[in-house]
Amino acid sequence: MKKINALLLVLFLLPLSLSAWDFGFVVEQNAGIGAVGSEDTAGDYEVNFIPRFSTLLGDSGEFVINLGMTLGYDEEFYWFPELLRTELSWRFTTTKLIIGRMEYADPFAYIAEGLFDGLQFLINSSSGTFYAGAWYTGLLFKENANITMTGEDATNYNADIDTDDLVSTYFASRRMVAAVGWEHPAIAQLFRTSLALIEQIDLNDRDNKLHSQYITAKIGLPVNSFVFELGGALAFMETTGSGSIDAGWAMDLGVFWTLPTELRSQLSFNASFFSGATDSGSSAAFIPITTKPLGTILEAKPSGIAALNLGYLIRLHDTLSANVTSTYFIRTDKETYAGYPIAIKDDDGYALGNEFYAGLVWSPFSDLQINFGGGLFIPSMGNVASDGDPWWRIQLGAVLSVY
Repeated sequence: MKKINALLLVLFLLPLSLSAWDFGFVVEQNAGIGAVGSEDTAGDYEVNFIPRFSTLLGDSGEFVINLGMTLGYDEEFYWFPELLRTELSWRFTTTKLIIGRMEYADPFAYIAEGLFDGLQFLINSSSGTFYAGAWYTGLLFKENANITMTGEDATNYNADIDTDDLVSTYFASRRMVAAVGWEHPAIAQLFRTSLALIEQIDLNDRDNKLHSQYITAKIGLPVNSFVFELGGALAFMETTGSGSIDAGWAMDLGVFWTLPTELRSQLSFNASFFSGATDSGSSAAFIPITTKPLGTILEAKPSGIAALNLGYLIRLHDTLSANVTSTYFIRTDKETYAGYPIAIKDDDGYALGNEFYAGLVWSPFSDLQINFGGGLFIPSMGNVASDGDPWWRIQLGAVLSVY
């Protein structure tokens, strides 16, 4: 533990001694209160300190390092350090090479999204951008990596962090991820298109390893004041020793309408579907590499879930915007999803209920943003837990950026 703290201290102080570095700083604060029904109201608070350093390397290179320190309270006090986006990049005429801890998101955005350690090579051409990358997840902080592909992953993810045993309790599930992809901003001056093939290899020391492959694509079409988007993925999953390959699938349809009103506003509709396991075995639950939750209050893991979302966003002022959303959740099978309100289910229906959320975003200065919002999830609007209590939450956040 002492060696790890010393190394982190060096990482924080080293850039300060280099005069050629550009420096920036972000402070994020979030506080919230909430409860399920008549349960005691619980509150939480978290603050993130994120210094950023960057420097140029000759005419074509750049090095960027982002560090993080999180302090918070959720039933008890906690803290943890983290190495965030930290990468070396070299840009040439039509190519770019990135090495280090970088951001990656697949076209569908529900398979792999977040920070990954590795390398990526990109080629820009008149036919679009082609890329290939390979990454490792076992050195990432588990709570931000959010990898819960198996029950063992979920157990490790939910386990408390032991500062005396960071090696066993701090890091994410050990997996290798590789991807090749293509993006084009406007095929025939219309279609925004992206495709990717993704491979995931389980490197954990377990008897039953879960490997997976994905074919994913997304297309967008702007038409006057409308934008139509369609994304989807096929997943093939193998557990060592099972002798079989399971197939799952997912899709997402979005329609966005910029309203012809004096104040800038947009009405949107999204329909997302993630397969669950069928009795016939014709399809399996769609298992992503990283978990991107559905909903702001329920935050459902997408496997075995369908969600219908209607949203409205309006710019009330140059510095103030508001949004309202309604999301209805449906199980696509009766076994995969295990979150609230399944624990208190009174029948075997499919409809989980509806979530309502409203928020305000105020940015009085370019380097300050304040967010306030609240919502509730109502299981009585479904038939899985029709007697379930509503789950409500109110939250306040602020982001200060200094560059």
